[in-house]
Amino acid sequence: MPPGGGGPMKDCEYSQISTHSSSPMESPHKKKKIAARRKWEVFPGRNKFFCNGRIMMARQTGVFYLTLILILVTSGLFFAFDCRYLAEKITPAIPVVGGILFFFVMGTLLRTSFSDPGVLPRATPDEAADLERQIDIANGTSSGGYRPPPRTKEVIINGQTVKLKYCFTCKIFRPPRASHCSLCDNCVEQFDHHCPWVGNCVGKRNYRFFYMFILSLSFLTVFIFAFVITHVIHRSQQKGFLDALKDSPASVLEAVICFFSVWSIIGLSGFHTYLISSNQTTNEDIKGSWSNKRGKENYNPYSYGNIFTNCCVALCGPISPSLIDRRGYIQPDTPQPAAPSNGITMYGATQSQSDMAAATPLLQSEPSLTSEELHMPGKPGLGTPCASLTLGQPTPPSSMPNLATEATLSDIMPLKDEHGGHQFLTPDEAPSPPRMLGAGSPLAHSRTMHMLGLASQDSLHEDSVRGLVKLSSV
Repeated sequence: MPPGGGGPMKDCEYSQISTHSSSPMESPHKKKKIAARRKWEVFPGRNKFFCNGRIMMARQTGVFYLTLILILVTSGLFFAFDCRYLAEKITPAIPVVGGILFFFVMGTLLRTSFSDPGVLPRATPDEAADLERQIDIANGTSSGGYRPPPRTKEVIINGQTVKLKYCFTCKIFRPPRASHCSLCDNCVEQFDHHCPWVGNCVGKRNYRFFYMFILSLSFLTVFIFAFVITHVIHRSQQKGFLDALKDSPASVLEAVICFFSVWSIIGLSGFHTYLISSNQTTNEDIKGSWSNKRGKENYNPYSYGNIFTNCCVALCGPISPSLIDRRGYIQPDTPQPAAPSNGITMYGATQSQSDMAAATPLLQSEPSLTSEELHMPGKPGLGTPCASLTLGQPTPPSSMPNLATEATLSDIMPLKDEHGGHQFLTPDEAPSPPRMLGAGSPLAHSRTMHMLGLASQDSLHEDSVRGLVKLSSV
């Protein structure tokens, strides 16, 4: 090569070979980016999502819009036609208190309607199959027309036996106090009821907001109804009752709406106050799960035995996180390709070791021979001439060349290295006594390196080398 580095080798380009295995059907130039989808887009329940999954509601939301319209219309008419007169004649604190109640009602309503009530995630196919196997083992194999018993489990909570029912839709055993909502098609944790007025299920995660909504709505309804009547009475004292109704027709509409709705709202608030004080749900109360009629030992295991403690736990306890991760991304199932083995089983090898072994077949078997193994005392080395094979002796492997004569071996092993500075002895130049050449001498080391280079050059497998050792020792 001329000095200065100028030549054809300078223009060569080298590319790194990737050792990572890939499937044969996969091409790096044909990969297409698939847009990531969120879990709410493939949610199995009957729910509607808005704002990229941030808002979760039931599918039937018509009654919710009716509730929203009634609250907005009634409160709007009250602030537009009644509050001005009441602030001038009585006190300006009336519109302030009314505004606070209105915003509190709207906040708790939207929080109840737009949140996850505590939906339990459905079982994956693998989890469902594993659960089915557990059920079959527990119930045994049914023969003939025998019907297996209902799928239930029993757990003990505070000394009370509670049955866990199996949900055939979600493929799970529902936890205690959970139930499946037929309208939303979801299992809800600590299910209370499905409320169409808020457009969502009421469960563990939004029950406190639902209770605050109906309680504050009852106060707002009573507040508006009371001051509407006060407004009409003040005007009737000045102009008469009929003239007062003609001057403020909006007050009449507000009074009618509040009169027919206040009784149901107050009754609902009182009922849920009782449930909170006893730590029950509407579903449990309707079914009579902890009724004294079932027996003296049938008591509510979830009650703390104190009304104040039950209220604090229901209204001030921590809110459990959502379990469905509706805004999370769907992770595609990417199969893990198997490492190439070239027909050789490797145990305890890592991926990088497997790739290296696949690229170099000589490294997949036992360690290479050292100088001590090649030159054993009392036995000739690999460089010594081989005697002619006679009948009855083992034949060399098919992968080995014919080593019957000395000339054949000398043809395989070159006399000198043309590119390196090391000099190698021919089999004739090697000393005849084997002990004269030490295992750690430079000559033995050079002979060993020459044999290893020869094996890699001719792509000989180690079993051929081991066969050569056996033949030399005969």
